[in-house]
Amino acid sequence: MRAVVTRVSSASVAIGGETVGAIEKGFLILLGVGPEDTEEECRFLAEKIVGLRVFSDEAGKMNLDLSQVGGRLLVVSQFTLYGNCRKGRRPSFTGAAGPALGNRLYERFLALCAELGYPPEHGEFGADMQVSSVNDGPVTLILDTDQLLLTPRHS
Repeated sequence: MRAVVTRVSSASVAIGGETVGAIEKGFLILLGVGPEDTEEECRFLAEKIVGLRVFSDEAGKMNLDLSQVGGRLLVVSQFTLYGNCRKGRRPSFTGAAGPALGNRLYERFLALCAELGYPPEHGEFGADMQVSSVNDGPVTLILDTDQLLLTPRHS
């Protein structure tokens, strides 16, 4: 799984001009699912993200997590995180999970965030969405379970 996590002072997602999810301070998470991703990776990524200490403390150091700043989550499915731009000018998306697995793990990620105490605002899997955000910092991190896990499943 891949996630682009941006610390925001506000973010929203709209479908057809109607806002379907919005947060103030917290994380905007663009979430991509690969074809071999599992629920274990989903849990690992959710736990990793909600525990990130990237909010500033009184001394201005990135030392606080979501719970310490009353932050929230906005999660948007983003299969294009698996786009391959090595050849030509049009990306290939064959590295992304198919819709059935992608949607299942996206929904599982949402549920895990809620179980961890952060019920997320979110977009709609497969929809044409417009995402707005005000980056705070800016602080943007790219997390990939293939790179984060101690025992990678891919060789």
